[in-house]
Amino acid sequence: MPKSKKRNGRGRQHGAVQPFSDEDASIETLSHCSSFSDSTSMAEEGGEAEDTAQEDFQYKLKVYIDCTVDKSAKTRQGALDGLKTAMATKILYEFLLERRMTVTDSIERCLKKGKGEEQRAAASLACLLCIQLGSGIESEEVFKTLKPIFKTILSDGTASIQARQACATGLGLCTLVAEDDILDVYATMECFESLFTCSYVRKDGSRPSLSPQATQLHTNALLSWALLLTICSASHITTIIHKHLAKLPRLLESEDVNMRIAAGETIALLFELARDVNPEFDCEDWEPLCSKLNALATDCNKHRAKTDKRKQRSVFRDVLKAVEEGDFQTETIRFGTERMVIDSWVRKRTYDAFREFVGSGMNYHLQANEFIRDVFGLGPPVLIDSAALKAMKSSRLERHLYNAAAFKARTKARNKFRDKRVDVGEF
Repeated sequence: MPKSKKRNGRGRQHGAVQPFSDEDASIETLSHCSSFSDSTSMAEEGGEAEDTAQEDFQYKLKVYIDCTVDKSAKTRQGALDGLKTAMATKILYEFLLERRMTVTDSIERCLKKGKGEEQRAAASLACLLCIQLGSGIESEEVFKTLKPIFKTILSDGTASIQARQACATGLGLCTLVAEDDILDVYATMECFESLFTCSYVRKDGSRPSLSPQATQLHTNALLSWALLLTICSASHITTIIHKHLAKLPRLLESEDVNMRIAAGETIALLFELARDVNPEFDCEDWEPLCSKLNALATDCNKHRAKTDKRKQRSVFRDVLKAVEEGDFQTETIRFGTERMVIDSWVRKRTYDAFREFVGSGMNYHLQANEFIRDVFGLGPPVLIDSAALKAMKSSRLERHLYNAAAFKARTKARNKFRDKRVDVGEF
């Protein structure tokens, strides 16, 4: 991902590809495929069905928007959740472009007057709205309205902890997408620093006593801070390293597994960025840090949950390689007929941030969302005809059969050679 804040392209979604797996879009998908048929009558019927489905869907969205200002908190919550689902699974640029300020006003109202879960949903919806609009004037207008509210909630110790957690995550992504001034990005990063540094070990060596909810808030702030690191200038990265790299490893001692993992991944990201700035980068406390990372990668602490230990070991093996050797465990993401390689901590942090909001719709957004494709350098969306779709389905079936056979063989081998002594120290 480029280091400069402004990106080419304004995030417009003209001529967006329709999804092939979303339940709400099944009628549209079938009619889209039928348009390649030789039968004119079938094409006409498919076109009518597609228009009807689109009209019904847009009517539902308008009802949701209207319901975000309903007197009933339950109705508002349902409307926010409905809009979130729609934005996560479809491209709605044209529809939202005309109504962006109406939706923004609704989000603002829910953030200011709502409670807990409603504020959390509103913060998530703000991120999805920015993702839909892309990096341009439209999302900048939205963010200009919502940023002060995010920051007010985030810094208010009396506000709902759930709302503050959501704002910590939402402010990070919205800043990445819609902030137009890198100096404002740095100011927002300082806002996050004021939170997660509260988890730092004190000067006298004591650890702060924090509730699990407060620790989660600090974790979210740290992850958003790391996300914005990916667009910082080389000089600012150097400043950050001098300020934080010596203190971040103490977060690896946290009792919370999510904080430990967030700290580890942030350290790996900082090392990657530092080596990009200076290939000869050297950390003074490199050996103690590697020892600490190795301990977490092989942790057998019986007081920790088994699932936590597995998750932690997997992450810290990769973090240790990043710090020791500058390596990254690449991951290939397949979507439609395309694929994308996650080959750096910068790319991983960015991908994880978007996926947190669009969830299972991430592959569809990689296919069809021009802004997200621009972020990952994928080029314009690729249109898929019925023949290509059929080929995709065949290859998926073949892969399923192959994976099923491999799983069966692997299970037999494990049952035959499994040694109970492997689990010693796990409980």
